[in-house]
Amino acid sequence: MSKLLFEDYQPLAAIATTPTAAKRLLPLTQAIGATLWVPESLGGGQDAHPTTRVYTGSLKEHLSNIWQENRGFIFCLATGAVVRLIAPLLEDKSRDPAVVVIDEAGKFAIALCSGHQGGADKLANAIALQLNATPVITGASAGLGLPAVDILGVPFGWHKGDGDWTKVAAAISKGEPVQVIQEVGSTLWQSHLPKGHPFDFGFPEYSATTKEESISPKARIWISFTQRQFAPESDLPKVQWHPRVLWVGIGCERGTSKKLMATAIEEVFRVNHLALGAIAGIATIDIKADEVGLVEICQEKKWPLRTFPPEVLRSVTVPNPSAVVEAEVGTPSVAEAAALCAAENDNLLISKHIFCFDSEGKPIQNPKSKIQNRMGAVTIAIAVAEKEYTDRSGKLFLIGTGPGQLNQMTPAAQTAVNQADVVIGYSLYIDLISPLLRLGQIVEALPITQEVQRAKRAIELANWGLTVAVVSSGDCGIYGMAGLVLEELQAQGWDGKIPGVQVFPGITALQSAASRVGAPLMHDFCAISLSDLLTPWEVIEPRLRAAAMADFVTALYNPKSKTRTEQIAIAQAIFLQYRDPNTPVALVRDAYRQDEQITLTKLDKMLEECIDMLTTVIIGNSNTRTHAEWMITPRGYKISEVISQ
Repeated sequence: MSKLLFEDYQPLAAIATTPTAAKRLLPLTQAIGATLWVPESLGGGQDAHPTTRVYTGSLKEHLSNIWQENRGFIFCLATGAVVRLIAPLLEDKSRDPAVVVIDEAGKFAIALCSGHQGGADKLANAIALQLNATPVITGASAGLGLPAVDILGVPFGWHKGDGDWTKVAAAISKGEPVQVIQEVGSTLWQSHLPKGHPFDFGFPEYSATTKEESISPKARIWISFTQRQFAPESDLPKVQWHPRVLWVGIGCERGTSKKLMATAIEEVFRVNHLALGAIAGIATIDIKADEVGLVEICQEKKWPLRTFPPEVLRSVTVPNPSAVVEAEVGTPSVAEAAALCAAENDNLLISKHIFCFDSEGKPIQNPKSKIQNRMGAVTIAIAVAEKEYTDRSGKLFLIGTGPGQLNQMTPAAQTAVNQADVVIGYSLYIDLISPLLRLGQIVEALPITQEVQRAKRAIELANWGLTVAVVSSGDCGIYGMAGLVLEELQAQGWDGKIPGVQVFPGITALQSAASRVGAPLMHDFCAISLSDLLTPWEVIEPRLRAAAMADFVTALYNPKSKTRTEQIAIAQAIFLQYRDPNTPVALVRDAYRQDEQITLTKLDKMLEECIDMLTTVIIGNSNTRTHAEWMITPRGYKISEVISQ
């Protein structure tokens, strides 16, 4: 299994103290890239797997040594014992690692600790899919089918601000009305809430009380770049999320320190009541790419640093151009122009503020005054982007769902669907895998003719930083979405790395159909789609003739639609030129689905049966035969000789 599926939890440790527990955890840790820790009594030795390590002394002491090193823990141990072991190590749910407990029988995966912010709920779901177990999620929001308020903005890279998170979460869990005031940031999360959710998305008029009185909110969620100061005497609990939409443009004198830059930024944000958590990144002119103070503050705050050449900055219209600046660096604006370039619009929130510092690092009231031994100068401007910066590397999971039943999907494919931020696919396929969907996921079902739109939408969201699952029936790489997505990525100049891509194979239609009638594909075979929507019939017909002449067992996809009825008849006529009329033919419609229909017939009689777009047609070769309602293509073994040996 690719590390892409579980990289959000790495490094990940698993703990086993008995042989049964170690046996249960070993294949799991191999699959998900976790380290399995066992006591000396279980030994390691030369036969130990590379992912297995031995600890000495007590488990309690060992956990205290590795607790800070791991983002998640999986225990195959009694829940009570785990509680006692980790209790002294727990500090705060915003910092504690995810803790999941599984029983030795592998029937349950329990999200024990740090379910939301640590990711234990998601991890428990993923592990349960790997083990074919039942996930145990006990959070109140899970029972209501609602996203947890304290991780609401995580997929979009939002910064969690101040507020009474416990009381707001309590109001949500009680189903009480909660007012949401969202000024910026993605609203995708709003479109996928269950019916009867408690959120009200009205925007109040602050000078009146009619709106608030009409909904009588019991809590409020602010989603904005403003830093609000909540009155402690208020009975209405509030929290705030800060989408990272503010690009800070900076111009500075060479050698200005990180500390002085931080002072300037903090002052501008304080005066204008802006949240530092809403900063997307820093923007400046390219000659400042190596400015030590800028580089250091970006590294410390984990802000991206975007630089632009003077000719780009010079093309931006700004409110405060400077001839002096233009003479020095080739553009009349650095801070304002860079902020606007990074935000990719003309929404300048704060025009340039100039800060100069004396030899003691104190701000100079008059920036234009002549001060000897000046420590530096910083110019700040702020622009607002329409889309927030997520600070995440997106992923594309290209998934084959097989014929439709969940037990026909691989555990890896099921896990990929469950772990994705977004699931995109044809509505029928989404319905078939709906039990795998997770609370808070964004699900976009598009019509069957909008494959290109699906691919482009998936890439757009992945480029933004989300993990996107694109689902196809059968195998996504056989007449599915995988090729289309990869083609579109190539057309967009993809570097092959970001977004990360993994293809999860599935049982394709010809395999599903073949399994329902026996073993018709035991010898060389091919698949041909009769749809001329994407491939001209002038190309399809020679392929049919070649397959018939070469005596391939042939599976026909998309054999007949309401408006396209002649192609299947032409295909039959071509095969009758090279095959016996009694050649076995299987017609399998909706394999493994509720309306499954299976018909065994012969080549010259096949058109007498019902054939449509949901039918897979398998035409046998010259040696294919039927026996007791089964279809068999010999591989060439001499059965009598095999038995005698």
